[in-house]
Amino acid sequence: MRTKTVTRRLGWNFLKPGDIVNAVEQCQGLKKGEKVKCICRIRIKSVRWGEPLYHVTKEECVKEGFPEMTPAEFIDMFKWHNNVSALCPVNRIEFEYV
Repeated sequence: MRTKTVTRRLGWNFLKPGDIVNAVEQCQGLKKGEKVKCICRIRIKSVRWGEPLYHVTKEECVKEGFPEMTPAEFIDMFKWHNNVSALCPVNRIEFEYV
C-alpha cells in the first residue's frame, strides 16, 4: 500500500533531507514490557519547519494517508490528538520508502 508520503509532527526538529529513520507503529505511551513495532524504513525528502496547521489542503490530506478527509476534518483530528490550535506551527515531513 504505502501511499502515505507526508507526516506532520510537533518537534522532530533534528530531521534533515537524506536521513533514514524507522517508521514505527507506536513509540509513545507504551506499557511496561511493550516494545516498539517497526513498520519500515523511510528516507526524509524534505522538512518544512513551523508551517501553520491551517495550510493543509486536500492534496496534503491524500499525502498524509487520509484521502477521505477534508482539510477541516484533518485539522480537527490533528488538533484533538495533539491538543493544539489550527494556528499551531507544525513540521511537515515528506519522505519516501526505502
